[in-house]
Amino acid sequence: MYPLLLLPFLLLFPLGCFPVSLPLCRNSCGRIHIDYPFAIDDGCGSPLYRNMFNCSTTFASTSNTSTSTSTATATATATDLFFQTPSGSYKVETIDYASKSLTIYDPSMSTCTILQPHHDFLMSDLQFAIIPPSPDTIFALLNCSLDSPILNHYKSLCFDNYHSCDDLYASCTSFKIFQMLSNNTPPCCFTSYTTLKFMSINILDCTHYTSFYDADKLNKPLDWSYGIKLSYGLADTGCDGCRRSGGTCGFDVETQGLLCICSPTLNSTRECGAGTTDAGGRGGDGKRLVVPFLRLITTIAIATAFALL
Repeated sequence: MYPLLLLPFLLLFPLGCFPVSLPLCRNSCGRIHIDYPFAIDDGCGSPLYRNMFNCSTTFASTSNTSTSTSTATATATATDLFFQTPSGSYKVETIDYASKSLTIYDPSMSTCTILQPHHDFLMSDLQFAIIPPSPDTIFALLNCSLDSPILNHYKSLCFDNYHSCDDLYASCTSFKIFQMLSNNTPPCCFTSYTTLKFMSINILDCTHYTSFYDADKLNKPLDWSYGIKLSYGLADTGCDGCRRSGGTCGFDVETQGLLCICSPTLNSTRECGAGTTDAGGRGGDGKRLVVPFLRLITTIAIATAFALL
């Protein structure tokens, strides 16, 4: 009989009409602070950088054999931010919002301590336009053939004011093997990303590469900051006004128009407190104001009530 008393209340709330708060834009991934124009949630940050970043957690499997049966559990070991490009995902080491730069690391490149088969680093045209490698990021092409284009027709692409190949190979344990295998010093080339953008390392006829930044501050290869520094611009889109009003800058996922996310359920076109609308303005996922769990509970309650009639 008691389930029957619930029917009038349940019927006042049709299935799927329970409002829920939209999740606000996450402001961190692991140890990296996430701020405009970047984001890891769709509809947050600037639409120019949409889907360029991914927050990923690494899990490790551990076995428990303390009982008669062995069980395996997955334990989170690290959460890291990754920069997505056409050639792969690269771990973000730092983001400096004051200098508008970030550093990423290519796990496939060689360094002074490890030698790895090359893996071309490639950015999309949009990425190259809005977040290119900084001028002080240098790409060193190693163990190049004498027939390499950069030693002949495109010799001008190699910088002259950096280390000699002898110094480079002699300074790094992993690079010494090039001299040992050839009994001389194989050619190398210090260049910019523009060279790699238009010619792959296979075309350049070099077997390995490494990259480092802040080259003007570091003299010895052992002291280089290995990785790739990217520089980005920040156009005036009205985000400052949104922030001053207590909002978070984002965009409509359908129109890509600027939105000021004021609360889990309210958006504004510019600033919070003026022209604020339902969070459905985020478009797409923002319009699904439904709690599946509550909907499931409602369905079960109604079914139980009828079953007990």
